[in-house]
Amino acid sequence: MAKTSSFTVGIVGATGAVGQELLRLLLERNFPIARLRLFASARSAGKTIEKGGKTWVIEEAKPGVFGEVDVCFFAAGGSVTRALAPDAVKAGCLVIDKSSALRMEPHVPLVIPEINPESLRTHQGIIANPNCSTAVMLMGLWPLHQKFGLKRAIISTYQSVSGTGAEAVRELEAQIQAHVAGRPIEYKVYPTQIAFNCLPHIDSFGPDGYTGEESKMAQETRKIMGLPNLKISATTVRVPVVRAHSISVSAEFERPVNLEAARAAVAEFPGAELVDDPANKRYPTPLDFAEKVKCGVGRLRLDTAFDNGLSFWVSGDNLWRGAALNALMNAELMVRTGWLQPKAPAVMT
Repeated sequence: MAKTSSFTVGIVGATGAVGQELLRLLLERNFPIARLRLFASARSAGKTIEKGGKTWVIEEAKPGVFGEVDVCFFAAGGSVTRALAPDAVKAGCLVIDKSSALRMEPHVPLVIPEINPESLRTHQGIIANPNCSTAVMLMGLWPLHQKFGLKRAIISTYQSVSGTGAEAVRELEAQIQAHVAGRPIEYKVYPTQIAFNCLPHIDSFGPDGYTGEESKMAQETRKIMGLPNLKISATTVRVPVVRAHSISVSAEFERPVNLEAARAAVAEFPGAELVDDPANKRYPTPLDFAEKVKCGVGRLRLDTAFDNGLSFWVSGDNLWRGAALNALMNAELMVRTGWLQPKAPAVMT
């Protein structure tokens, strides 16, 4: 299909889990691509990737390759972002980064398009994607904040192994197979067995006892919501689920709450799907919201520990809402608004 205002698009980290999801979504959502360039490490350069009947040769991600790229999705970790993003920006390429490397930099907008889209206009060449658990959680918390005014929140996450990467998925599967076969269970990705287990440990522990993941959730939530003094405490847990994160939230609000208004606020929010029918055992689960654009919100109830409190549950795809899809939706919004323009007409390939 012919496209107008088409772009030369790049993916750094194209061979990884998020890079593969980005490639899939770029094609499925018909992003206006004139040319697509896939970058990865030197050991992957020269290999090919096939998707949608097309084949691409992987290029090495290194300085000097971004001169003709209009927008590049970085999905290869913080060290790669720090090493290559400045070169891409210098070449006039917009960087949309999924790593945590630059999220809290004052000059880098941290954007969820349904929440703070105007922040995209402030970018200086780099747009950051939030942490996967933060993005999923805010699909439930933001519409409730808009309705009642958030005061504080206590959250616990139930994060899938795909958030760690493909190697962790393989390890979970191997451990389950070993258990069924009666073989010894081996582990190397996590500090102990993940199959049939839960690990309250994601990222490194800090001097205050919180992990990096827990601190990121608090800091990023404050930045995205524009609430620098928000009181928030997180416990992040890895669970033996392959795909999609879930979050339990107990929140206190400034204004009186009621369930009817809360459910209506969630149902009207474009990033959420209300699934809240406990009488019929209907509530969001990771399986239900894997590979879905929206996040499921349910188990809404008046919180018994907070004044003006609500408790609820959110499930959403960490590889989509928490990574690839959020990044792509930011780019799509930039295109729709005209905030992103191709540097030069590109030849369709």
